[in-house]
Amino acid sequence: MANNEEEDYERVAYQQRLKAAVHYTVGRICEEVSDEEDYERVAYQQRLKAAVHYTVGRICEEVSDEEEVTYTRQFMAATAEATYKQIEAFAVDLELFAKHARRSTIQPEDVKMLVRKSPQLHEHITQLSKEQLTANEEKRKQVKKPKKKSTSAGMAAAAENMNNDDGSNGP
Repeated sequence: MANNEEEDYERVAYQQRLKAAVHYTVGRICEEVSDEEDYERVAYQQRLKAAVHYTVGRICEEVSDEEEVTYTRQFMAATAEATYKQIEAFAVDLELFAKHARRSTIQPEDVKMLVRKSPQLHEHITQLSKEQLTANEEKRKQVKKPKKKSTSAGMAAAAENMNNDDGSNGP
């Protein structure tokens, strides 16, 4: 039983690392590449493509282990290239949605707009957005609570001291 829990924990941790790698890659693609030399731009794009290729390969390995399916290197390379091209297209669309809304920052609403034609993906993104919003609100409450407790506790102690200053030793 413990072995299954450890395997599940490792699998979830592995998936989170893969998601983080994809998230990092998407973020880097979405950033503007400065207009320096062409060589540097090409080298930068090649590093990003390599990161996508690596991540696709790792995902294929994971699925292959779970589903007992094998993937050819050509399949993984084609999938990585298609993924990279799709991410580039997404980045352009997201920038245009933000510009249309007269913003310079891409927001969750832009991502929802991007995936609007895929109901399952739209639902998934909406759910992730809600979870992130809830997590952010909880973090804000946790940060604010200690300040309020110390202030209200201090005020309560001061009020009690004022009540006890009349010379009596109790209520």
